[in-house]
Amino acid sequence: MAYARVRVYGLLAAIFDGEIDQLVAALDGGTFADLAVVLPADLETDDLVVEDHDMRTLKIGYDNLFVVPGDHYIPPFASAHATDPSEEFESDSPYHTAGEAGELLGDPAAAMARLYDAAGFEPTRGDDIPDHLAAYFEFMGALCEREAAMLDDPDADDGLDSVRELQASTLARLGWIDTFEEAVASKDNVEGVFAAVTRIARTFTAWDAREGVAADEQTTEPYSDTDTQ
Repeated sequence: MAYARVRVYGLLAAIFDGEIDQLVAALDGGTFADLAVVLPADLETDDLVVEDHDMRTLKIGYDNLFVVPGDHYIPPFASAHATDPSEEFESDSPYHTAGEAGELLGDPAAAMARLYDAAGFEPTRGDDIPDHLAAYFEFMGALCEREAAMLDDPDADDGLDSVRELQASTLARLGWIDTFEEAVASKDNVEGVFAAVTRIARTFTAWDAREGVAADEQTTEPYSDTDTQ
């Protein structure tokens, strides 16, 4: 289970960091359709099984949604969706105001930075924005990889509880993905690929928060290649 989670989080981190080649490979391989089948929700995957996706079109779509401020822009970081922003925030950005939602590097970013420090982790994704969705997923992938290594080696389980606590804390800070997914669904109304991927990411993280971490806490045997997820 831990290794399966590593793969999913790694793919999500790459996609929300703009690696369109990995998105196209996952689409061509039916990865998301396969994942949707095992998640406890009725997920629409029609937009994820279309053949011959245009990488240039997807790249433009990604930039319009997550990079370039404009009519379709949706900030992919938690601070922009905070309903209780930090009071001390200051910025000369035209679309961020002190004391209002939408700020850059607000309290959620500081909270994630503390989690990274606690784990001795430095994200390479997310444009140096600690609460960027790509950084969240990269961190979760790294934590799951640590867990998998500990489960593989019965003599190396020291710190396993701490790793799982960090996973739970990270997932608990992803509540904003609900608002984010709704916003992407409202803006990605042409290709629909990013809306569908975000919906799967929201469903997967909700499942992982409820079932995945809890299931791993009950694991007493090392990971086996018979795991089919």
